[in-house]
Amino acid sequence: MAVINTGLLTKGLRSEFFQRFEATPTYYQDLATRIPSNADTETYRWLGTVPRMREWGTGRLAKGLRTESYSVENLKYEATIEVDRDEIADDQTGQIRIRVAELAQRAATHKDYLISQLLINGETDGYNSYDGVSFFNDAHVSGASGSQSNKLSYDATNPDDPTTDEFKASLKQAIARMLAFKDDQGEPMLINATGLVCVVPPTMYFTALEAINATVINNTSNVLEGAARVVSLPWLTDASKWYLLKTDGIIRPFIFQDREPVEFGALAENSEEAFKREKFLYGVRARYRMTYGYWQYAIVIDFV
Repeated sequence: MAVINTGLLTKGLRSEFFQRFEATPTYYQDLATRIPSNADTETYRWLGTVPRMREWGTGRLAKGLRTESYSVENLKYEATIEVDRDEIADDQTGQIRIRVAELAQRAATHKDYLISQLLINGETDGYNSYDGVSFFNDAHVSGASGSQSNKLSYDATNPDDPTTDEFKASLKQAIARMLAFKDDQGEPMLINATGLVCVVPPTMYFTALEAINATVINNTSNVLEGAARVVSLPWLTDASKWYLLKTDGIIRPFIFQDREPVEFGALAENSEEAFKREKFLYGVRARYRMTYGYWQYAIVIDFV
């Protein structure tokens, strides 16, 4: 993401912020489709699917587009730290630079945090997909698709600590479910098993890695070797729940509605705050929104 330099920061702090912001690993670019926004609110008309090819027959047959839609308002975000002027003058250990670097890290990972909250709340009323029901739901219906579910449960000996075999089996079920989804015309969505990402809580990270990367599990060849990659988001605290996402579609499971990029500014040496209160302010600001994309590209798996 671009960073707007307002020119108000000291050279050292500006450099520290830029370096840390760009160097911080993030995942949202892979999990969400970026949609540039030029208004306060964007309306998404999920117009169904493109019809399959047919014989020409008597001529072209134009199919109407579905009118499912929802509007998404951009939100404004900020984070600001206040530093006493004397702290700047007495700072011999680089603590101020460390705080600015942490601010950069927080700004860089904020969109990952927003995705984690959409995942956590995806089964809750009000956190809806374009079809008007919760993103993870047993009764998704669009046109002639029939009722479809992107929720799975799997029996585990210890739901909060599933075994590698249990994770592997649940992944097989989740992939099979995703591949079978139908579009609003009742046709297969033609989802293939590529671009798959297992998003897991930290407690499940190594179990998921072994289930996907091991060549052999319990003396049996692992047919799922390399089938997906594993991402652990630290904000996922339910140890019994994980998510399978498909991330190589034109529209991904999430949409990053990008209105205004991160700005990094300061009220420092020559500001009114510094003169009156002897306080320096360093902060970030941005406008954007993270929202749901295709529910067909996301499945929640709950060990029970």
